[in-house]
Amino acid sequence: MAIKLYDSLAREQRELKPAHADGVFRFYNCGPTVYAAAHIGNFRTFVVNDVLRRLLDREFPGKVKHVRNLTDVDDKTIRRAREEHRSLKEVTKQWTDKFHADCTALNCLPPHVEPAATDHIVEQVDMIRVLMEKGNAYRSPDGSVYFKVSSFPGYGALSRVKERELQLGSALKLAMADADEKEDGSDFALWKAWKDEDGPNKWTGPAGAEAGRPGWHIECSAMSKKHLGDTIDLHTGGVDLLFPHHENEIAQSECCNATTFSRHWYHSEHLLVDGKKMSKSLGNMYTLDDLVAKGFSPAALRYALLTGHPRKQLNFTLDSLHAAEKALATLRAFRGSLPEGGGDPEVFAPVYAALLDDLNTPAAFGALFTIVNRGNAGIDRAAFDAVINVIGLNLDITAAAKAEAPENVRTLAEKRWAAKQAKDFAAADKLRAEIAATGWAMLDRKEGFELKKAEG
Repeated sequence: MAIKLYDSLAREQRELKPAHADGVFRFYNCGPTVYAAAHIGNFRTFVVNDVLRRLLDREFPGKVKHVRNLTDVDDKTIRRAREEHRSLKEVTKQWTDKFHADCTALNCLPPHVEPAATDHIVEQVDMIRVLMEKGNAYRSPDGSVYFKVSSFPGYGALSRVKERELQLGSALKLAMADADEKEDGSDFALWKAWKDEDGPNKWTGPAGAEAGRPGWHIECSAMSKKHLGDTIDLHTGGVDLLFPHHENEIAQSECCNATTFSRHWYHSEHLLVDGKKMSKSLGNMYTLDDLVAKGFSPAALRYALLTGHPRKQLNFTLDSLHAAEKALATLRAFRGSLPEGGGDPEVFAPVYAALLDDLNTPAAFGALFTIVNRGNAGIDRAAFDAVINVIGLNLDITAAAKAEAPENVRTLAEKRWAAKQAKDFAAADKLRAEIAATGWAMLDRKEGFELKKAEG
């Protein structure tokens, strides 16, 4: 069976397959803006993309090239650097490292290439130069460069923006900022001339423009072009990026390269928290650290983020994390009951079928637990591990314990486990008491240990 995924542009499910002669599937997804910790809404998109990446690796082994960018220069990153009196590089490195740590905790595979915008200024300037030469872009009075939306007849095909009523506060209205500098309110910035608030953050722009920095949209087009070529097989991201970001990527890429930018578009939906949109004012904008501090494991968050269909809004609650922890415990126990060989790998075909059908993760979980509830007859550990790997669940008890407990508790637990393995039971008992004094309990298991907050 082939992977069939909904295409946001075609408005139908279509098969994913590589179009280039080398057989490599070219896959780009928009990465984070590294100015703060990513929240769990961001990570819904990244976890969904990780399952898709794992499925692609299974379908096209050794023939997948996955690129995910880092936006390390924009209004937010510059503002954070200015407020903290630090360099842009210091700020973005801190939050890039944090993003990578969270991805590792959530068991997300790293992309094959992770380009940063500031490392690709030359490529962005070159694309802007071509667009200016072709008449698709123009210099504004302040020395910035804007894309002329009217020069691209296909603008709006992805988002159907031309069919919508323009409403105050909509993404299109926001895109009309700096109208005094534009020929038309819908035009968007490719290059922003330097302003005092940008501080030392400026680069040489295209001929005819002032020194400054790239606009947000051109970053992805330039990095995708460099690392994947003019046409890619799949572009993904959250639905919040569909307009204006992805719409603008199509316009500038296709005008510059004179060919189709992406053959397939896929967008995951918003995450709600307790039925409401996440916001700082409501106090419901959780990060991974926030949930770990409440005693939940990253594996539980990953599980919870996959319980809803990626193309439908998912309502996240703390109760869903409790349910996820119980589900993971069931899967761990089931794995422990399985023999090393002799099973039929086809038993998990319904799980794969659900994933291949528009990445239907809740149906995949349903099929998985139907199999688990029937018992372990005819199933071996290798086949079970293979399907768990595609979903990306980490069922290792020790790894889960390490991820959720504070660092000092994890350190004590590792020392106690080593002492127990060395049969130094006096030291092990002493360390257990130290762990208990922190308010945590260490539970020994066959293949490792588990840490839980002590009750009472």
